[in-house]
Formats: sequence, structure tokens, C-alpha cells
Amino acid sequence: MLGFSSGIMIAASFWSLLLPALELWETKTNHAWFYASLSFLSGGLVLYLIHKFLPHLHVGLESNRQEGGRSSFQRSILLVIAITLHNIPEGLAVGVAFGALGDNFTAQALASALVVAFGIGIQNIPEGAAVSIPLLREGFSVRRSFWYGQLSGFVEPLGGLLGAALVFSMANVLPFALCFAAGAMIFVVIEELIPESHTGQETEMSTLGALFGFVLMMALDLGLGA
Repeated sequence: MLGFSSGIMIAASFWSLLLPALELWETKTNHAWFYASLSFLSGGLVLYLIHKFLPHLHVGLESNRQEGGRSSFQRSILLVIAITLHNIPEGLAVGVAFGALGDNFTAQALASALVVAFGIGIQNIPEGAAVSIPLLREGFSVRRSFWYGQLSGFVEPLGGLLGAALVFSMANVLPFALCFAAGAMIFVVIEELIPESHTGQETEMSTLGALFGFVLMMALDLGLGA
């Protein structure tokens, strides 16, 4: 399930974010690759700084493997914080995709934004499970485990509002915002999702899940956005 999420996020980062950003920049400058690279790295570096200083615990690791700043938080809270980190760039990506409609509302752009939202929505299912199932194993009730899983996704609509607001208020920021969101999502995939998907014995299943997730998101974006 985590591998599947990784594939969806990688595909969304390229087909729904980086590629449209490059097309926008190519109409404005001859150095589209440079601005796209800089914006992409900016997104990754911002997530790196948040990851560096915010206490959290990767799914599947013991409490003594806590990352970020020092904290006396319980293991359950650290797990929720880790998944919450995943959801920040996801919400930003959805918000930017829909915010772009204000500048260029077409059926193709709307379909592309809906595909991003649908793809992120699909991969939120395993992310929520990645919070709830470990908490259930630690003795939390089904209800508490469920609501902690929901709580971890609360930042996503907030990130969506932020992304849409930035694009609406500053039209020229759209290609930067698209690449920034892509860089943030790729950081999450490489730093969090892929390692977490390989903590068990069936690593081939996570790899296959990533392949199927990528193909599904690519097919949705190219098929519905055409």
C-alpha cells in the first residue's frame, strides 16, 4: 500500500506538476529548465528543513530511531506527525492544481486538477492505514486509532487552501508553485514512503505496488486530461 502511494505521488509530480510548469515557463523564457530545477529543489529543501527540526518517527521503526528535534512525545504522536508531514505537499499540490484554473479555465485543466485530487485521495487510504494500524497494535481502541488517522490528514486541506491562495494572488507564481509542490512530494517519497514500504519482508510487493500506482496515475492524467 505504501509502495502504491509512492508510485502515485511520483507520477503526479511529473505528469500533473512538473510537465505543466515546464510548458508554462517555455512560453516566457528560454531557461525553463533552470527555473524548474530551482523551484523543484526549493520544495524539497523546505520539506527537508521541516523534517530536520520537527520530531517524528517513521512507520516501522522503534522509538529510539526518532528523527527531528528532541521530544518527549509518545510514539503514537510521533507516528501521527510523520504522516502529517506527508500530507503537507499533497495538499499544496491539489490547491495549486485547482488554483491554476483561475488563470486558464479549460476542460483539460479542470480534468487535470481532478486527476490530481483523485490520485492524492486514493493514496491517502494507505497513508491513513499506516497511522491507524500501528496504533491499533499498540493497544489503542479502534475508534481512537481511526481518529488519529483522520487527524494526520487535517493539514492537507489547509495546504490546499494555501496553494490555491498563492496562485490566485500572484498569477506569475503558478509555474514555481507547481515545481515546488513536485519537489516537496518527491522528497516525501524518497525519505519516508519508499523506506517505510521496505521495512517488511515482502519488498517485491512494495516495488510492484509503486509500479502499478505510477501507471494508474499516468493513465488517469493522460486519459482524462487529454
